[in-house]
Amino acid sequence: MTAAQSAFFVLVTLAVALGASIASVAYFRRVALPRPAVGVFNGNDIVIMMGFVVVLPFLYLSLPGWLLPPLLGLTLAGGLAVGYGPAVRRGPVRWSLIAGLLVADWLTARGAEDDPTHATPYWLVNSAVIMLMAVGAANLNAQGGLKLRHVSRFALALAVYDLFFATVVPLTQKLFDAVQGYAFAPSAGLRVGEFGAVVGMGDLLVYALFTTVAYKAYGRAGLTWALGLVAVFGALVPTLTPVTVEALTGHLPQIVPAQIFFGPAAFCGYLVLRRRGPERRMADVRPPARFVTVHGQQGLMSRATADEPWERSPRERSQVGS
Repeated sequence: MTAAQSAFFVLVTLAVALGASIASVAYFRRVALPRPAVGVFNGNDIVIMMGFVVVLPFLYLSLPGWLLPPLLGLTLAGGLAVGYGPAVRRGPVRWSLIAGLLVADWLTARGAEDDPTHATPYWLVNSAVIMLMAVGAANLNAQGGLKLRHVSRFALALAVYDLFFATVVPLTQKLFDAVQGYAFAPSAGLRVGEFGAVVGMGDLLVYALFTTVAYKAYGRAGLTWALGLVAVFGALVPTLTPVTVEALTGHLPQIVPAQIFFGPAAFCGYLVLRRRGPERRMADVRPPARFVTVHGQQGLMSRATADEPWERSPRERSQVGS
């Protein structure tokens, strides 16, 4: 890997990881998702999510190649429809936008298949779809009640999972090779000629989810910590490790799972943040609007007034309340 290729790899990975995380927080701040019908998400849901993480790779690898794109496309369509329903409330408009994105993904994938030198449009479109999916899924879980302790444990479990399936059973590399080149590949990044950088959708979901829940739980302090951890242990360390290994040994590792670095870092970050006090709930972040009387006239409390306290730490809020 040349110096230019290494720089491209690092910068694109950093941009994608931070882009998904920041976009997720921005969506969290501006769009309120409906409460999940199953109730508040908790640690049991993390176990279910981990089960899907374990099972899905085997399912993907067992499917014939012609069936994989339709299955991925349907999964993305459903996820985008649920995650962005409150943002685009009119069903026909929402489904038209989703269909337009997926058709563009499929057409650009076909174009890249016919001429690999013109793969850049496909990666731009596919990356947009995958990042939108990660942002929507992260907000469904964050606004559904997941706490930072749940997300940090999930990231730690993924670190163990990725380490095992990258070193003991080489499943990660097989899955990566199996889905690349198809429409709706579950990864975001960019390829331009001999330059390339790809981040898996699972990694993006973890980064976006950790950042959003950290922001929900601890405000600006949580956001600062989370973005720093994503930048360093989600992007810089995983991309610089293979370059360093190649420089020292002359051998370039085929794949270095990012979660083996980010998972422990995220858990340690949670241990630091929890010293600030208990995590905020969605009710603390977005209090329900209520009628107030001002100068003898009644009206709904404005969102700005309702949201004013949620940049305070839990400890500061308890002091104000007392």
